[in-house]
Amino acid sequence: MSDFSIAAAQITCVAGNIDVNIQRHSRAVALAAEHGVSLIIFPELSLTGYEPELARKLGLTLQDSRLELLRNQAKNHNITIVCGAPLCCNDGDALYIGAIVFSPDGTLYSYTKQHLHDTEEHFFTPGQGGPQLSLGERTLGLAICADIASPSHPQLAAAGGADIYGAGVLISKPSYDKESEMMRGYAEKHRMTVMLANHCAPTGGWIPAGKSAIWSELGHEIVVAPANQDALAIARKTHEGWHGHVELISYQGA
Repeated sequence: MSDFSIAAAQITCVAGNIDVNIQRHSRAVALAAEHGVSLIIFPELSLTGYEPELARKLGLTLQDSRLELLRNQAKNHNITIVCGAPLCCNDGDALYIGAIVFSPDGTLYSYTKQHLHDTEEHFFTPGQGGPQLSLGERTLGLAICADIASPSHPQLAAAGGADIYGAGVLISKPSYDKESEMMRGYAEKHRMTVMLANHCAPTGGWIPAGKSAIWSELGHEIVVAPANQDALAIARKTHEGWHGHVELISYQGA
């Protein structure tokens, strides 16, 4: 296989301000493209912040014109972008915790969170997941936060041919060690590269842990981001193996 780079992104999200958050996503994508990244994953509900009480009025569809900036970046940089957002159903009242996937060919896909926390059930409908996504020689299986707590979820992704398992999450500081070790274990057990994109700044009343990370298919930690800085955790696979580094994100001049 040829060289391949992936990134788990963590950015400071402004509560309810989709326009500002899209600009911050765009800056992170541009930085990832500078480093040859082919896949970038953002945290849970990253386009709005984790704001369940605001989600109904903030709900997006894949036809929303505000998504065009990221769609164009995916095409122009030949990069797959995975963002978190509350997703509306076009033909009903259901509202999901979702991920929007921007593919390099301009196609948009959605993934909807299957396993909800108790407090989320007041605002959202359990989702149906989504398709495995082809990344050339690799296949991506997606997850959102509580999905990773069910061992059957990564197992089904692996059984379906995924060799990358990527999750956008909101993990607090007290839970991080347990949940990151769980993800490391999935990498080792299922021989998948595993990506964890976490929030790094307060959102929705939560204090996230940051530390977005990527593990190799052997369960080895490749890279981990800082606890409370906007950053990309980048992992590059070459014929010599995996190499990781962190790039801090600056919005000045963006």
